[in-house]
Amino acid sequence: MGLRATLDFLLYDWLEVQALNARERFADHSRETFDAVLDTCERIARDKYAPFNRTVDTEEPRFDGEKVILPACTHAARLAYAESGMLGAAQDYDIGGMQLPYTLESAANSFFAAASVSIGSNMLTSGNASALMAHGSDLQKQVFALNEFNGRWAGTMCLSEPQAGSSLSDIATRATLDGEGAEDDPLGPRFRLKGNKMWISSGDHELTENIVHLVLAKIPGADGQLPPGVKGISLFIVPKQLVDTAGALTGERNDVALAGLNHKLGWRGTTNTLLNFGEGKYPVRGAAGAIGYLVGEPGKGLQCMFHMMNEARISIGMAATMLGLAGYYASLDYAQNRPQGRPMGAGGKDATRPQVRIIEHADVKRMLLAQKAYGEGALALNLYCARLVDEQHTGDAQAADEARLLLEVLTPIAKSWPSEFCLEANSLAIQIHGGYGYTRDFQVEQYWRDNRLNMIHEGTHGIQAMDLLGRKVRMDNGRGLQLLAARIEASIVAATHVPELAESARELAAALQQALAATEAAWATGDPGEALANAVPYMQALGHVVLAWMWLDVARATLGGDAQSPANTGRRTAARYFFRYELPRIGAWLNVVRTRDMTCADMDEAGF
Repeated sequence: MGLRATLDFLLYDWLEVQALNARERFADHSRETFDAVLDTCERIARDKYAPFNRTVDTEEPRFDGEKVILPACTHAARLAYAESGMLGAAQDYDIGGMQLPYTLESAANSFFAAASVSIGSNMLTSGNASALMAHGSDLQKQVFALNEFNGRWAGTMCLSEPQAGSSLSDIATRATLDGEGAEDDPLGPRFRLKGNKMWISSGDHELTENIVHLVLAKIPGADGQLPPGVKGISLFIVPKQLVDTAGALTGERNDVALAGLNHKLGWRGTTNTLLNFGEGKYPVRGAAGAIGYLVGEPGKGLQCMFHMMNEARISIGMAATMLGLAGYYASLDYAQNRPQGRPMGAGGKDATRPQVRIIEHADVKRMLLAQKAYGEGALALNLYCARLVDEQHTGDAQAADEARLLLEVLTPIAKSWPSEFCLEANSLAIQIHGGYGYTRDFQVEQYWRDNRLNMIHEGTHGIQAMDLLGRKVRMDNGRGLQLLAARIEASIVAATHVPELAESARELAAALQQALAATEAAWATGDPGEALANAVPYMQALGHVVLAWMWLDVARATLGGDAQSPANTGRRTAARYFFRYELPRIGAWLNVVRTRDMTCADMDEAGF
């Protein structure tokens, strides 16, 4: 059973996504159109991405002093993706979109992440354009966002700086008004930007005729000083090539210069750059300073950018998931075909008997089950979050508000849980291959290297954990966490009446109460230092509770007409594995949270 069969089950049998077609926005669609989109993306991923995954890993981007050079297969893959219409799949018909549910868009894009995650990193372009659709002016949408959705231009997000890293309050890129008439520029108030941005994925390339950078910068006050903190951050559109109000290139290069490429452990097919804004290498209209157009209000840039970042975080969770599943499928195939060892019997091993395939060994099955439980469970979570996005946009007022709050709580988990545990799945895939897995003769080592990034970018593991425990579970007086608990409890009640699932339902109920109690205990003293000292163990534990919920609900969905098929039996076995091998781990994690253990926080630096 491969990815397509798993997607079909989760979409149609579990989430019943076809029911969305009853809503006005999706009324033109049917299961047939959904399947056609999945078929198209599966074919492009198979033909244009998967055969070149190793190519882009070994033929890294290089800079010849003027431009970035990428292998021809990257250009072909990007063109095929753009021509498929998937960059704007969820957008309105009147701007060239398909008005697909985001759930379908997310599922269809999963094929590209599984085939070659570093070729298929198109999420920043669609996320960039979506942020502009939400916060840009009408002309900014027309000129910049629509040309990203149609594939003509690419997009980036420029947040981090060499001296600031993830601490956005410390960014030093400054933006000053570009002289007389700058406030009335049709494309938005026009500024000159100067500063440096680091870790910019797809920051420079020749895949498209233009690149639209969304850049965070600060506007200095009357005293010439940059405002402190994140409230002084504004958002600017800084195109690589300047354009007119009709979206035509003017022939002028903006003052954005590639300072260098970062050479990475994985995701080597994606250019990752250090960009200098306004250094004077490409002076514009006789002066240094990159021209940028203000998006939204001054000082509100972070709120605009977070629209893009939240979408990117869910996409990172999906990328991590698909790499985990790619390793699972590869190690499953290997285990089914690799003979080694003999079965253990009452009389011990009999060397005269033929070797067995390694999948017949219990420990190999354990490692495969772990990968299946991590990967398919994470896929269920990410698709559930995508379904919440559709509910937020097309549900009634109450349903939309509940979906918004649930997404606030689940987004850090949907990004970080797959990043940690699908990376562990990749490690297990290497283990199943043995020594061969540690060589480049097999792709599982590349899957691990590619996946290692996902715990870092778009907000590190620790940042996501502090966001979860420090903000998300407490916002709106804890209503988001209460909604999550209510959804889990509803699944528990439904499963309690199914004899095969009743024990798991009781175990999940107990785990949920442990997590809720630990949340309260963490904040019992009101001291953020104590509460957040063990934020990562908290996120691991709550993530395991959420994944147990996913598996309980998925297991219940398997008990329909085809309950005894190998695929559904396998899903229920993976659920049982998660409840017996994984869920019990939350006790240790929550213990340090509940007791506000300060072992790590209080460690004397000299002791290291």
